[in-house]
Formats: sequence, C-alpha cells, structure tokens
Amino acid sequence: MSSTGTPIDYLPIVLMFLVALGFVITTIVATHFLGPKRKSKVKDAVFECGIESKGNARFPFSVKYFLVAILFVLFDVEVIFMYPWAVNFKELGVLGIVEMFSFIAMLLVGFYYLLAKKALKWED
Repeated sequence: MSSTGTPIDYLPIVLMFLVALGFVITTIVATHFLGPKRKSKVKDAVFECGIESKGNARFPFSVKYFLVAILFVLFDVEVIFMYPWAVNFKELGVLGIVEMFSFIAMLLVGFYYLLAKKALKWED
C-alpha cells in the first residue's frame, strides 16, 4: 500500500480553505457596503482612551523593541512543537527523548548566541 495520497484525498482541505476564503471575502465586502458612512470632524478626530492626543504619534521606536518582540514570538512558537511530543511521549520511546533533547539543545544554542550578542540588553 502506497503512503502517498491521491488528489481526491486533499479535497476536504481545499474545500475548507475555499469556505474560509469565501467567508473572509464576504465579510469584508458586506461590512464595506453595509457599514455606516457618516463622516464629521468630531468622528474623524483622533481619540485614544479618553485622553486628548498630544504631539506626533509617529516617533521612532528602538529596534531593540522589535527584536525582543520577534524573539518572544520565535521562542513561544517553539513551545508549540513540544506539545505533540509531550502527548506522544510514551509511544516515541528513547528516540523521541533524544530528538527532543537535541531540539532543546539547538534552542539553547540560539538563546546563548543572543545573550552573547547582547540582543536582549535594553541599554546601549
């Protein structure tokens, strides 16, 4: 028996993708045509948490802020890969443990590289 699937096996995935895409497009179009279109000076004014805005909102952020945010997302997503391993821990056996420890070791190498490059230091 072959382990490769036929194109008909992917039909449910394609249908789900088309339904999701159709829902998104329908929602965007419907809100564009059905939403209110009243414009006024008061309605178009900037409003932030009940406080009058002062100054320019487009001041530059430090690159360190974005770097830390991206690193957080990167290491947070890596935890997602550990969940299936934890669920199938007993079935994977010793090979699964070795593979997970090598995965964690690669993550730690990357983390120590970040520490060595001082990527997480806020002060310049």
